[in-house]
Amino acid sequence: MRVFITGGSGFVGGHVIERLAKDHTVLAMARSDASAAKVSSYGATPVRCDLDTVTADDLRGCDAVVHCAAFVEPWGTRAMFWRGNVEGTARMLSVARAAGVKRFVHLGTEAAVFDGHDLVSIDESHPYPARQRYLYSETKAEAERLVLAASTETFEALSLRPRLVWGPRDTSVLPEVLRMAREGAWSWLDGGRARTSTTHVENLAHAVSLALTRGHGGRAYFVADEGERTIRGFLTELAATQGVALADRSTPGWIARPVASMVEGAWRLVGAVKAPPMTAFAVAMMSRTVTVDTRRARDELGYAPVRAVDEGLAAMRTAR
Repeated sequence: MRVFITGGSGFVGGHVIERLAKDHTVLAMARSDASAAKVSSYGATPVRCDLDTVTADDLRGCDAVVHCAAFVEPWGTRAMFWRGNVEGTARMLSVARAAGVKRFVHLGTEAAVFDGHDLVSIDESHPYPARQRYLYSETKAEAERLVLAASTETFEALSLRPRLVWGPRDTSVLPEVLRMAREGAWSWLDGGRARTSTTHVENLAHAVSLALTRGHGGRAYFVADEGERTIRGFLTELAATQGVALADRSTPGWIARPVASMVEGAWRLVGAVKAPPMTAFAVAMMSRTVTVDTRRARDELGYAPVRAVDEGLAAMRTAR
């Protein structure tokens, strides 16, 4: 197949390119010379455009689009989140249809259905919140709605929902944990007792490869590693791959959550550009159980993890 990828210079997108380039011809959106060099190193042919300028001609001859690009920064205005996640997805859907693309695979997230409360072994029947509390959740949910609604018999569009993506070249979870540990700012929430599903990036890339030809348009699919673990257990092992031990201190979630909301509110009130020391979304995600049921992906995509958690952690220790 001939596959066009957005967000290919990022953490997830880079791994997706590496996986797909083994079996397919891969083209990747490149916004700059640096981005072009990076996607080339992963095995894709760069196409110089971005989410604002991409046209049907850029996708001409492609059989599928894998949309990994998203605004995933911890801080930003509503306009920034909306433009990156909703408007960018809408444009990619439009140009893909115009180019005659047959398959559209959207990289979604379990955060689309997260409203600040525990999510325990949920499947895809779990509804979007009636009221979204976080900009990332709101805009990723709206983007996914657009994708699923766009699916037809001749243009199959589906969404993959990984939970807590980790692995080599991670640019968000592990770097932030290490930064806080290094600055002496690390604290568990509720002792890290909340449980979580996780998704090694190689397992996610494998799911993407399956979704190019399997699964049903108009559906979302949770993707995760085998089993579940506590936040404390997982992040302790993840930090240890870099030789870092996390502090034992802990803050009650019932205190941290409202404090984070107040701090974030104050930052937004003064129009601060720099991210606050804590955000409501991050604190909620670290203090709530979020586990997902992957049976639909197993049944309809033929998905099964290709990288065990212990193997992934061992590989990161070896690569240090």
